[in-house]
Amino acid sequence: MEGEKQSTIFICDDHPLFRCGLRLSLNQLSNLEVVGEAENGFDAVERIIACKPDMALVDVDMPGLSGISAIKVLRKALPKLKILVLSALEDDHYVRDAMAAGADGYLLKCVDIDALVQIIGSLCKGIPAVSPYLLNLTIDDLSDAKDSGSSLTTREKDVLRCMLEGKENKEIADELFISCETVKSHIKHIFRKLEVTNRVQAVQVAAEKKILNS
Repeated sequence: MEGEKQSTIFICDDHPLFRCGLRLSLNQLSNLEVVGEAENGFDAVERIIACKPDMALVDVDMPGLSGISAIKVLRKALPKLKILVLSALEDDHYVRDAMAAGADGYLLKCVDIDALVQIIGSLCKGIPAVSPYLLNLTIDDLSDAKDSGSSLTTREKDVLRCMLEGKENKEIADELFISCETVKSHIKHIFRKLEVTNRVQAVQVAAEKKILNS
């Protein structure tokens, strides 16, 4: 879109063909620019800290420094960096470890390019977008945790579902036929009930506790 700020992307993956295809696809878009690549975690950390992109697309399974370890280092070094995991690994523990390390999202590599671009745009605006896969995770260590989602009203769950889909406040308002001020009020109540302070944390809690699966 003309006049839209260009977001810079760094790709970290140990498969050259995947990096090449992803780079070519993203560089075709006027609002995205791939500014660097790395095939292992050590190079990724060094180059990302040097070039400070808006977002890093990271695989969790790489030679040398793993993607999870790289995410931990990058999150401390560049707190504002958006980190999206693109992986072929579906095991629950990889998803949990990546999110705990500081990733803003976790997608399987089978995602189509249009969906990926939409999610990149949402994350660059600070709006978390979570793969539906995350909502089906089995969390074994939550048996003693408070069921924070049980007190959410039906409307608050509707708003939370829209947040999980990466929708902005106006989009949520339009979909639910309510005002933006009402959306903000619902989000404030959701944060309080889930004991979180931002959208990313709310999305993670919703995914981990499967609040919208009941």
